[in-house]
Amino acid sequence: MMDWTDRHERYFLRLIAGRALLYTEMVPTGAILRDAARFLRFDPAEHPVALQLGGADPDDLARAAELGASWGYDEINLNVGCPSDRVQNARFGACLMAEPELVAACVRAMRAASDAPVTVKTRIGIDERDSYDFLCAFVEAVAAAGCRTLILHARKAWLSGLSPKQNREIPPLRYEVVHRVKADFPELEVVANGGIRTLEQARAQLAHVDGVMIGREAYQNPYVLAEWEQALLEVAEPAPSREEIVRRLLPYIEQELAAGTPLPAITRHVLGLFNGLPGARAWRRHLSEAARRHDAGADVVLEALAAIDKAATGRFDAPVAA
Repeated sequence: MMDWTDRHERYFLRLIAGRALLYTEMVPTGAILRDAARFLRFDPAEHPVALQLGGADPDDLARAAELGASWGYDEINLNVGCPSDRVQNARFGACLMAEPELVAACVRAMRAASDAPVTVKTRIGIDERDSYDFLCAFVEAVAAAGCRTLILHARKAWLSGLSPKQNREIPPLRYEVVHRVKADFPELEVVANGGIRTLEQARAQLAHVDGVMIGREAYQNPYVLAEWEQALLEVAEPAPSREEIVRRLLPYIEQELAAGTPLPAITRHVLGLFNGLPGARAWRRHLSEAARRHDAGADVVLEALAAIDKAATGRFDAPVAA
């Protein structure tokens, strides 16, 4: 989720779901080693939060993992699943599946440099190397290096000929492969990823594996996190309403605006909060247009709430008071 699950998005998601483990976007080690403060800064409210790294040099990954742990991240994750050309050109991401011993060396270096757990996110295969034996050899290598948690995207990746978007849609989902890994490596924590969009699908996966990771569904329809958390984690307290979430976000918006953050950098992440409800289009339209005003402040978000009511009821209402 490069360029999407930034710190503003994660703060917003934490207001929706209090217990889900949040992941950063994949951050290349070079970026962190050049400017740790810029790429590692996060709000304490985001905990638990994992730092997802992109890289292939054990020394660089060790230094980045050490920095991540010193900044307080709860987990350090190595991405071995991204198939984009940009990532491949830097020789990391999904292409690293072809070099399991290098990945194992990276994991060992990261574990030696950090007290935080080191995990690996990967695909079930690449190109023509998609046999179960190939995947098992990879799993065995990273497990021997000390990785105890694997996040498996249930599709293989084509390293050429498909765009990243196509790599999320065209290779078929093979959840049975993920389930087999869990059965054959019961000592590992195995998390299923890829194509999980409904609570029923999540429950079906949890009958076989230890957890589920959702990406784009949580971004496009973020309130599902509250609904899933209630259902899957048996949370006693009621989920916050969408309006409550918006109001809890306002102090953060004001704080960030005072620090120089442009309002659209935050509001772009909340456009999907009311998806499926009357007035959702008015919410999106007002935020998309008004947040770009040169004098836009947190009141724009309150105006967007009022626009929902106006669109849903057909009557004019004054802007909702803070």
